[in-house]
Amino acid sequence: MKKGILLIVDGTDPDLVRGILETELVSIEERHKSKISFWEDLGAMGPAWGMIGTLLGLINMLKNLSDPDSIGPNMSVALVTTLYGSIIANWLCAPIVAKLSLQNETEIKLKEVMIEGILSIQAGENPRVIEEKLKSFLAPKDRQEFEEEGGGH
Repeated sequence: MKKGILLIVDGTDPDLVRGILETELVSIEERHKSKISFWEDLGAMGPAWGMIGTLLGLINMLKNLSDPDSIGPNMSVALVTTLYGSIIANWLCAPIVAKLSLQNETEIKLKEVMIEGILSIQAGENPRVIEEKLKSFLAPKDRQEFEEEGGGH
């Protein structure tokens, strides 16, 4: 927001201001997406690594079938690695991906609203017009709540 206001104060052309701010917005989203992708990839790999551990545990179990005492521990390794893979994917990575994605969407939407507000102010639009323009970013239910809380006229 600060950058946009400084550009406006400096008398920068509105199209140039929009271009600069939207480029920054795209860059922010790309950085966020790279972090989200890391957690998505890690979550996708968890079950695969769990399956590899399962296969190793089963191989060790099958190679020592003549020793009944080794079957239990090797079967345990096979099952525990599957559990770890599932925990990594579903209890760690999936919630992190969901939270980061929601935070990204919220931040991007907020910055889009700021860009519209800044450009509307620069254009010298009527405050009521600016208010209506910015409320268009809200869902109808949220617009109604905004007006009921006294945020409207």
